[in-house]
Amino acid sequence: MLECLTGDDEELNMRDRTTLLKRLLGTRLCQQLSVYDLPADFLLSVVIPVYNEARTIEKIIDRVRGVGIPCEIILVDDGSSDGTRDVLDRLRGEADLKIIFHEQNQGKGAALRTGFLEATGDVLVIQDADMEYDPHDYWPLLQPILDNRADVVYGSRFTNSDRQVSPLWHQTANEFITFCSNLFSGLKFTDVETCYKMFRREVIQELAPLLREKRFGIEIELTAKLAKNRKLRFQERPISYHRRSYAEGKKIGWRDGIAALWCIVRY
Repeated sequence: MLECLTGDDEELNMRDRTTLLKRLLGTRLCQQLSVYDLPADFLLSVVIPVYNEARTIEKIIDRVRGVGIPCEIILVDDGSSDGTRDVLDRLRGEADLKIIFHEQNQGKGAALRTGFLEATGDVLVIQDADMEYDPHDYWPLLQPILDNRADVVYGSRFTNSDRQVSPLWHQTANEFITFCSNLFSGLKFTDVETCYKMFRREVIQELAPLLREKRFGIEIELTAKLAKNRKLRFQERPISYHRRSYAEGKKIGWRDGIAALWCIVRY
């Protein structure tokens, strides 16, 4: 039976597996495990800002494709200089990929804004290219939106035991930034700096032209401006996290933390 659930038999598609699991486990347990059917013709837009990720970009594309959710993968190369552009040039023409190039490095915020406006899916999620986040977490993030219980869902690295703990200074700084953000926004997130932010597409595309931050301050600006729309419903779900070291190419640093605090006050 387990071989049927995990094998590569093309006749046993995702809907068949969901039906079988519901029979085996029951509907309630399947809901708790984020096992559910997707609406017909559903499409998820996965926006990936890319800067000097030649070693990991194809791996993250494969991981997104392996999740089992129909996706358009929007890759915005933000002026990479390490061969990333050559990799993306080679991938051009693949049906599920949209590839956009910034001629000069502008920052994560600018890359995200470009990607947001290119999306055509029902729901949009932000995905970093550095392998710290697992795309299989799309399923629990997506569930509250499809159940019409949320319009925006954040993934929290700090409410799940399945994670690699960040250095103490990094985690403490994140908690302080999140506390300050919540104080100003009135929200109750535990991880405002998380990569995994998921939205109904119309929500983020309405906001995208108003976004100003070009670099990592986009995380705070985005949250602050979403919070001003009192009609939006917010939820948070635990996600797994496998941190990357600075030697491996992690880019965010203490200066970005200071910039985040300024953005909290500004927006």
